[in-house]
Amino acid sequence: MEGSVATFLGDGAYDGAATRQEIAVRYDGVEVIIPPPKTAVPSPEAETAPTARDRDILAIEKHGRMGWQKQTGYGRRSRGETLMGRYKQIFGTALKSRDFENQKTEARINVSVLNTMAALGRATFERIIAT
Repeated sequence: MEGSVATFLGDGAYDGAATRQEIAVRYDGVEVIIPPPKTAVPSPEAETAPTARDRDILAIEKHGRMGWQKQTGYGRRSRGETLMGRYKQIFGTALKSRDFENQKTEARINVSVLNTMAALGRATFERIIAT
């Protein structure tokens, strides 16, 4: 991915030092939000030099998993998952173009169409009571 990245939101499958380190190397100053597993324990250095993962574990211990999700904005990930589900439902799971540059153009067009559809708003429903 080109450009800067402010926040990386991933599910628990991305938890691990190697993933966090790779993200930090590729994107300077990125905020990494990955939930540690329920069995995670802070590192031995957590009291003196806590890592972001240590801070997440301690916050979950203190405020609970839902409190941590609200505090970090982890719920935004589910919105992204929903949008990807919509994208796949509308455009399919594979790009039609074979050339990489054409694939990038196709994806940009698809995202533009999806954004236009989302900007139109959601349907509203009203209860009609038959008399």
